[in-house]
Parts: sequence; structure tokens; C-alpha cells
Amino acid sequence: MLLTLTRMEQTERVESAFAELDDEQRDRGAMRIALAALRLARGDPRAAADALAPVVAGAAPLTHPGWVTQAFLLEAIARDAVGDQAAAGRALEHALDVAEPDGLVFPFLLHPAPKLLQRHAWQGTAHAALISQIIALPTRPRPGSPGITIPPQPTQPAGLTQPLSQAEVRVLCYLPTSLTMQEIAGQLYLSVNTVRTHTRHIYEKLGAHSRHEVVDLARALGLSAPAAGRRAGETPRSVR
Repeated sequence: MLLTLTRMEQTERVESAFAELDDEQRDRGAMRIALAALRLARGDPRAAADALAPVVAGAAPLTHPGWVTQAFLLEAIARDAVGDQAAAGRALEHALDVAEPDGLVFPFLLHPAPKLLQRHAWQGTAHAALISQIIALPTRPRPGSPGITIPPQPTQPAGLTQPLSQAEVRVLCYLPTSLTMQEIAGQLYLSVNTVRTHTRHIYEKLGAHSRHEVVDLARALGLSAPAAGRRAGETPRSVR
């Protein structure tokens, strides 16, 4: 209920509800997740990270994978908001580790972070397929409009004359990996010709002539931050 009220921007009601809880109730893992979501909604990522600290450390255990995914996703969002991209990446990878076996995508709709996910895909992850699936999903409903979703806006960094389509963004997530066109097609459940067509359009929109050049230009245009700790010329990790 508290998470729903926070999404509906009724943060004062949520603050009042928290004020009525006793210490034992506030210390429960699920309540700490709700408090972190509230603090993020009110523009205080440091307080959100503080609320999640016992959960991340294991002192406030959670048993359901959906809750664990939410906790580490919110931790990633909070750490990214305060400029700690390394910690954000570790937390996001852990969230994806938990989500992948059961194909959990709902936490990423409940707490959308498309730019963080896209950057993480470019920095090297074992979960490029899951990230691609999440990015392709509709965004959350507008407050007061149940069931009505807003299609994701195409990615258009400065310097692009045309925006990338959602299909092209999904393919783009795989280009820093060592996967072949055939393997990317298998991950996306597309034909190889379709993947090649999307890749050709990406090349044209970025003005690139090779896969390596696409990766470099995309980063230069702001599609991702440079991967921390990656050595020059090192091949990014492939997905499972």
C-alpha cells in the first residue's frame, strides 16, 4: 500500500503512515524498501540508501526474490543519484542476478531506471538479455489512469539526426558484447536478417562503419559512460 501511494505521489500520506509504525515494524525489510522508495520520491537518495543499508547488509532479511530485487534496484538508483556509479553497478547486477532465474521484470516497472539499465548493459553484464527485455516494456501508467501506459520514448543522444527505435535500442545493448549476429538474434527471438537490418540502421544513424566504431560513437554521444576498470581493447563480457 505504501509503495502504491508513493507511486501516486501521495507522499504526505505515506509519511504519516510511517510515523504511526513502531520500531519493530519500521525495521522490517519490506518497510525499509517502502521507506527508500519514499525518500527517492522526495529527492533524498542518501536517506534512501540509509534506509536500505540493513537490507543490503542482510540484517533485515527478505525471503521473496521480488522483494530482494526491489531492494537492490532501489540501492542502485540511490547510489547512482549520489554519483557512486561503481556501487550502483554492483547493486544493479545483484538485482539482476536475483531476477533472472524467475524472469522477474515487475520490480523494474515499479521502480523504472531505463538510463541506468542501458548504461549497465554497455558496461558489461551477465544479463544483457533481461535488460533488453525490460527496456522494451511499456513504462508505468500515468497517475490516475489505470491500465493506460505511455510507450517508451526513443533514445536520441545529442548528435543523432534520427532517434533510435526501441528495437534498435534492444540490439544496441548487445553490440558491446562478444556475441555474433546469430547469437544476438537467438537472445532476442528475432531472425538474423532482422538483427542485421536493425544493426545497419544503427550504423547509419550513428555514422559508423564497424561494430567497434558503433560502440565508441555511442559512448561519445552519451549513450553510456565508459566502463569503469575496463582495459583498452578488452572484449566486453558476453551474456550467458
